[in-house]
Amino acid sequence: MSGNGFDLNHRPVPLAQAVVDRAANNRLDEAWLAAAWSHPTTRVFVVSGGQVLVEDTDDGPRLVMTPSFDAPLTEMHRYFLGIDEEGVRYFALQKDALPGRIDADERPAGLREVGGLLPELEAGLMVHAVALENWQRMHRFCSRCGERTVIAAAGHIRRCPACGAEHYPRTDPAVIMLVTDDEDRALLGRQVHWPEGRFSTLAGFVEPGESIEQAVVREVAEEAGVTVGEVSYVASQPWPFPSSLMLGFMARATSSEINVDGDEIHEARWFSREDIREGIESGEILPPSGISIAARLIEIWYGKPLPLAPLLL
Repeated sequence: MSGNGFDLNHRPVPLAQAVVDRAANNRLDEAWLAAAWSHPTTRVFVVSGGQVLVEDTDDGPRLVMTPSFDAPLTEMHRYFLGIDEEGVRYFALQKDALPGRIDADERPAGLREVGGLLPELEAGLMVHAVALENWQRMHRFCSRCGERTVIAAAGHIRRCPACGAEHYPRTDPAVIMLVTDDEDRALLGRQVHWPEGRFSTLAGFVEPGESIEQAVVREVAEEAGVTVGEVSYVASQPWPFPSSLMLGFMARATSSEINVDGDEIHEARWFSREDIREGIESGEILPPSGISIAARLIEIWYGKPLPLAPLLL
């Protein structure tokens, strides 16, 4: 919670809400999986290239799911995702292409577009499926001996038939932090490839042998030349683009002079709350996407939801 009472739970981090029981203990039980697949209440959707089919409704987009007996045929790339409170089992199928559109209301969409608009259960299922698909497509061969691996554990393990190695879905930890100074201003940066006016929190990957707190200090120093002292964990967010886990922090700067690296960060500035409000309302500042935990970190400091940009008013 911020100093003026804004609670993160009032605006939960998108993609980070656990709604289904992943029931991981059932992933190796082939008889149980077969029964779950054939159950009449089971629901299935296809994932391809990070996209799924959604249907536009009066309440927003909804994930297109079908009973298992209506799902496309595939044995190898069938991923068990979990069970909801009502006992419904969910599976995702990885295919080279999404099924043909059944009607004009169905369309392909990715997480960046609809992840923050789907109901929590559907968003969580989509994140899980997209993360598994990314890993499956990028890790088909054994890193120990080079042999092609086979899928096991309902999509959550790849086994090597040659050397017996087991490979698990990869998740890369990354820190993302809202840094403030003694004047309670926020440090925001603009990456080299971002459009003019786009500012967000600093972020970076955790290096081998490094704690996440050390990563916060190092990344801020490398990207903006600012020294950080106190670091406080806030929340995390799965970010399967392709395989990250964003670990959100608030951090307090002990220096204020900015010296950007020029390679990743093109510009960095200290912003007051008034700077943020006026900049967003005038269109001079483009805030981070609402699907990103970066927006939630800024809101905690800002004390309330960020103003709407002019195009959204």
